[in-house]
Amino acid sequence: MSATLPFRARPGVLTLGTDDAAAMTVRVQFADRWDTISVRCGGVVSVETLVQAAIDAFGQHQHPAHEFVLKLHGHEVRDLGATLSATGAREGSTFLLAFRHRRPVR
Repeated sequence: MSATLPFRARPGVLTLGTDDAAAMTVRVQFADRWDTISVRCGGVVSVETLVQAAIDAFGQHQHPAHEFVLKLHGHEVRDLGATLSATGAREGSTFLLAFRHRRPVR
């Protein structure tokens, strides 16, 4: 499979960790912006690293990571220290990144 995923993702792929045998390419969709990035993650990349990289890529620097929730298959990924493969993610999985609490519309 190619390193780029064409499904509604921004052009280019963000790389985290080393490209080893356990590496996979996943997508992270930011619910509030309807924007998606592709991320190539090494086998030992943690969920916390993915969340922080996504927050940075979506330009949400002013919000700390604990204000966000990351979901896979509709369930919150609670163990931020776990590797992506330990969460059940596989090549091509899509994570949903959203604010933990609803925000007022201005």
